[in-house]
Amino acid sequence: MVWEDSPSHVCRGGDKRALAFCCPPVKPCPIIYALEDANLSSQDYIAKKEEFGKKTRLGQGEGTCFGSLVWCCKPSKPCPLRDMVMRRINMSSDEYMELKKQLSEELVGVSESSQEEVKALADAFDIPEEEANTVLQECGNDLRMAAKILKMKSLESGK
Repeated sequence: MVWEDSPSHVCRGGDKRALAFCCPPVKPCPIIYALEDANLSSQDYIAKKEEFGKKTRLGQGEGTCFGSLVWCCKPSKPCPLRDMVMRRINMSSDEYMELKKQLSEELVGVSESSQEEVKALADAFDIPEEEANTVLQECGNDLRMAAKILKMKSLESGK
């Protein structure tokens, strides 16, 4: 897959980068918190996604829930409407994910590991900050995923 460290969907605990896979904010859901974390208003979020759709093939998608692939979720989540459109326009999952990665970077930028998160992981798992930073970066700065990996490592080592 092109975007190997892509986050889980926001509604499944993914970080703000997963806004690339979210619907418009039409109901109360975790997107509200991801938008706050990304310092985006609902209007800015919608405008950025629509603009991205105009300049890429993600703007196609007649027949999807919101009429554009910019609003569709990850290929790992079954969706016959998205898949039908992708087949119709001859878009591979790799192209789709590459465009979603670019969309994510336009929405939230490319984030670096926060020093607070690194310190929290290092303290929680009694490891050097350098190791915590490496694991966090390997997880695409997804703190939850980094914590899960470090928990598994600590269980394996018997700590």
